[in-house]
Amino acid sequence: MSHQILSDFDIIFAGGGTTACVVAGRLASYDPSLRILILEAGQHTLNKDAHVQPWQIPTHQAPTSTSVTFNIGNPTPHLNDRAPVVLSGRCVGGGSCVNFMVYTRAPASDFDDWGVDGWESKNLIPLMKKLETYEVQPDRPTHGYDGPIKVSTGGCKLSLCDEFIQVGTTYHKRQYADDTNDLETCNTYMSWYSYIDGTTGRRSDAAHNYLYNQAHNLNIQVWDGKRVKRVIVENKRAVGVEFTSDPISFPGTDQSPSTVRASKLVVVSAGAFGSPGILERSGIGAEAVLKRCGIEQLVNLPGVGENYQDHNLLYVPYLAADEVVTMDALWRGEESILRESLAQWYSNGKSLIAQNGLDSKIKWRPDDEELKVMGSAFQPRWKEFFRDRPDKAVAIFAAGAGCSLRNILPPRNYMTASYYTLYPVSVGSVHINTTENGGERMDFTTGFLDDPSDIVPLNFAYKKLREIFRRMPSYRGEVSAGHPIFPEGSAAFCGEASGPVELNAPDIVYTAEDDEAIAKFHRDHMQTTWHSLGTCAMKPEADQGVVDARLNVYGVSNLKVADMSITPLNVGTNTYSTALLIGERAAMIIAEDLGIDCI
Repeated sequence: MSHQILSDFDIIFAGGGTTACVVAGRLASYDPSLRILILEAGQHTLNKDAHVQPWQIPTHQAPTSTSVTFNIGNPTPHLNDRAPVVLSGRCVGGGSCVNFMVYTRAPASDFDDWGVDGWESKNLIPLMKKLETYEVQPDRPTHGYDGPIKVSTGGCKLSLCDEFIQVGTTYHKRQYADDTNDLETCNTYMSWYSYIDGTTGRRSDAAHNYLYNQAHNLNIQVWDGKRVKRVIVENKRAVGVEFTSDPISFPGTDQSPSTVRASKLVVVSAGAFGSPGILERSGIGAEAVLKRCGIEQLVNLPGVGENYQDHNLLYVPYLAADEVVTMDALWRGEESILRESLAQWYSNGKSLIAQNGLDSKIKWRPDDEELKVMGSAFQPRWKEFFRDRPDKAVAIFAAGAGCSLRNILPPRNYMTASYYTLYPVSVGSVHINTTENGGERMDFTTGFLDDPSDIVPLNFAYKKLREIFRRMPSYRGEVSAGHPIFPEGSAAFCGEASGPVELNAPDIVYTAEDDEAIAKFHRDHMQTTWHSLGTCAMKPEADQGVVDARLNVYGVSNLKVADMSITPLNVGTNTYSTALLIGERAAMIIAEDLGIDCI
């Protein structure tokens, strides 16, 4: 097999996702003479409709999609022996080019809880402001107004989301707030803003706003369709990487390995799934993992691939009134709607093309009455973690105007209840392993619902959101196939309805059998929130850490990790905001290490 050695660069990024785009883009702007290479297994996203038009989210979830990787977990009894599938971005820009674009930020205390020098919230808030242009409201002290990433209300207002807020603030007895992304406010209903440029109506992703906008700088190169196998380490110093052409991005291409060298730094930035695998194939990891794969151990770091975390998500579909505006017709591809919406979008950046279907939410914390209803299984977790941290929400509840299961459901209007828990106790792991014929496979354990307390808020959320949706004016019943299978004769029976119940109507009374059906439904259908993190944790080495506070991999010089895998603890947010923040902080750290002015 031939082995090609290519020319040197100063810095090589193994992976071209969200954080890599931020770091590389910032460094190139700080010092345009830096020779920077990004190697990304997926394809370019530059000005491709599927990536820049917000409404096209469902295309990236389709089984035939090549813009994401379908990471298949090991079957687990806590998911009724299902093998969960977790998607991760697989294109230049990574998750920022395929995600739902919803704008949430973690509470400041999440970063303080990390206990890592330099990563305290007081040091990170200036970077949070630096990265964004908050188009929604002026003069907010924790928001930024001249950064590369745009935050707006999207292309048009959806009335379903107003209904959700109205019922939430009356029936659910929570207040409304203009901003629950101020790093401290939660447990209030609000409009849900988006990573969408309010002027152009385009997705506001890391690839276009940090990287592609520097096409004039020939010293920064992005090679797509290149899968990094390992980091080349000489005398405990990273000096380059070995890679091959990716067979998915470019079928039929030569799979011979190539080598490219870095004179200053190698940055592993392949995400919670890719980064631990690159380190392990490089001989950095736990002895048992490397030995079973026939890899010589260079550095004993048993924390590599451990500490996998995510959020636990459910989508539950409801029937909506015929006259209400939803995303359904567009997602079904109805030509007249698509043609009209595209014309408006090209004209002024508005219409459903610049929408994700999600316009309202609450970062929910249970009150005393709700805690009592939730029962004893959640009490220890509440007392130990949540009770004295009033800025931490247990879950996010949201209303979606439409249902993306367009090929399964009959053509009509739908609305979707989504809920996901933000700090599950359960953790998993991501490692490399070998197949029976000597190939490589992923050994991925999600940990989903392993801890008994994790399912309790999901069970409660199903019931509470059902009561909220039943009271929304556009409610026309449940899509029974997307709900628990309740016993015959149950008061919780799901089906079509002529309209909503009154605000003061009694709640559905669930029997013990009904509760069992809800728990089974969650174990059968709970899924990833695509918020994978933690597998190269920024912790002390003795505590299964992989990188230090300056993102250096323990035991190897000139090697850093910069992506969501470094997050030591979970964060109460959709993780795009955190990936951007890690990128800004990593760019500052690297610039300081190289003596580059980054002001």
